[in-house]
Amino acid sequence: MSDVQPEDRLYFRQLLAGRDVAADDPLARQMVNFIYLIGDRQTGEAVVVDPAYDPAGIVAVAEADGMKLTGALATHYHPDHVGGEMMGYELKGVAELLEHVSVPIHVQKPEADLVTKVTGLVDADLVTHDSGDTVQVGEIEIELIHTPGHTPGSQCFLVENCLVAGDTLFLDGCGRTDLPGGDPRELYLSLTQRLAKVPDEAVLFPGHLYSPEPSQSMGETRGRNVVFRPQTEEQWMMMFGR
Repeated sequence: MSDVQPEDRLYFRQLLAGRDVAADDPLARQMVNFIYLIGDRQTGEAVVVDPAYDPAGIVAVAEADGMKLTGALATHYHPDHVGGEMMGYELKGVAELLEHVSVPIHVQKPEADLVTKVTGLVDADLVTHDSGDTVQVGEIEIELIHTPGHTPGSQCFLVENCLVAGDTLFLDGCGRTDLPGGDPRELYLSLTQRLAKVPDEAVLFPGHLYSPEPSQSMGETRGRNVVFRPQTEEQWMMMFGR
């Protein structure tokens, strides 16, 4: 469980499913999803990113820290991030979260129908966004960056030099593009153009623990991650296009 404070006011928790929450869930231990809590320590408000597997446990972590959840952010619609049926398992997620707290679920517009289909939520439960929109949590501003490729409405969250990237970008590798809605060309553009604004000193926080470390700088990632090796779109498509 990582607690990173680039500034004292920022509340930022990285929780590992299968360890910090949902500790008795074998699927959570296999999938090694990260869940994030982001908020304002002074106001006591926080949002949760990708509250899958154990919404009650996530709420309990926030409350133990003196924080009240005021929203949820979905990086994308896959059930291991927002809940729903996956591989014959029914995963808890945003629908069960709303049984504990009444909060809006923030998604990119292209992902809204997919989130409702997978989770059983209705349109009224969602707040839809365009890239560049911000979500305010107390005095903490979170920028939403639309990064399609893994899914049509995948999004990353930039807050005080921390990039919460979901399955768009890992420390090693990136999200798959061979699942429904995946698009390798869009993912190339997301990694090389849409995320180009994120500085090298920013810290990357991925959607899964697929590397020994839970986070690293964007500079390290750009220097080491093979997905940044191609110099052109054509080279990218040869290496990573389906």
